[in-house]
Amino acid sequence: MYSCNSILPLGSSGDVVMTQTPASLAVTPGQPASISCRASQSLLFSDGNTYLNWYLHKPGLSPRRLIEKVSIRAPGVPDRFSGSGSGTDFTLTISRVEAEDIGVYYYCWQGTHIPPTVVQAEIKSRTHN
Repeated sequence: MYSCNSILPLGSSGDVVMTQTPASLAVTPGQPASISCRASQSLLFSDGNTYLNWYLHKPGLSPRRLIEKVSIRAPGVPDRFSGSGSGTDFTLTISRVEAEDIGVYYYCWQGTHIPPTVVQAEIKSRTHN
C-alpha cells in the first residue's frame, strides 16, 4: 500500500501530466455518476501493473481508498463503486449514488495526487400540476 504523499507539484509526476474531470459534480441519489482522469502518457509500470488508486475524502475523516490498481475494490467498499481504464484514461463509476457517497474524490498514481473532484448532492425542485 502506498500513500499520496509527494514532493512533486499537484498534477504532475516527472514528465507525466494528469488531469481529473469534472472539478465539481452535482448528483441525484439513485442515479449513476462517473469521474474521469487522463494522463499525458501511459501509467503502465514496468512490472505490468498500473498503480492508480481512487479515494473518497469526507470532512473530519481520513481519506478512504475505494479502488486500487485501477479496478480492484478495497475491502468493505460497496459494489456500486467500480474502476476501469488502462493506459492513459481511467474512470471511477458509482452505479447508483447514495447520500453517503457525497464528498471529495481523487485519484493518486505513483505518490502524486491532483486537484480533486467535489461531489455534491443535487436538490431538484419539482412542480406538480
